[in-house]
Amino acid sequence: MVYPPLEPFESFYVGFYGEGRYQFVYYFKSPKGDMVPIFTVRSALPVGGIGMAMQEVEFLNKDVEMSREDALLLTRKFIVPEDLGTPPGAVSLRGATNFQTPPGWDTVYTPVFNMIERPIAAMLVVRVETDWYVHETEFRYVLQPGEGISGSRTMPIGQVFFVPREEVTLRDCTDEELQAIKRSDEEFTRGKAAAEVTTPYGVPYSPHYLRQSRSGKP
Repeated sequence: MVYPPLEPFESFYVGFYGEGRYQFVYYFKSPKGDMVPIFTVRSALPVGGIGMAMQEVEFLNKDVEMSREDALLLTRKFIVPEDLGTPPGAVSLRGATNFQTPPGWDTVYTPVFNMIERPIAAMLVVRVETDWYVHETEFRYVLQPGEGISGSRTMPIGQVFFVPREEVTLRDCTDEELQAIKRSDEEFTRGKAAAEVTTPYGVPYSPHYLRQSRSGKP
């Protein structure tokens, strides 16, 4: 799991409002424990991709002394402004941890697996050769108009796993291999049925897979 580079007293929200318009809001925890908005950065991308992007900074808390440049620099700590709108609705969130792999190994950047809460923004999965390329951890989500993503120190924004850079060859199974697969399936089915038990609620289940997977471990 990878988390955003936030302190316990920080959080943010980034939203997409269609037609190249984005809004980033930075929050800071007050002495009372509430998350208070400090500033907002509104970005508007040029129509058709030609021209300059506009950035408007609005300070929402007058007690905080901060310049426009400081607000934009702080925003860049959490998102990648250059990636906004590529593709339309895209926003790249920066991770707090970067990775360098051993020679011959790559890093795959993905959304959080098995996160089923709705709504879930789509994310572009990417594989990077991190054994030689210094890659900053980024997760590029693609938002629909009206969607947004919140960031906090305890909420993962994505996850990574590492894979060897090997050539994969696909071929058809031989008759002997097909027979071995069939025998293995039949043996597993018999073992699953033999180990079946019933819960106190009357639901049958079999711990056969769990037992088998742990039996070969030290």
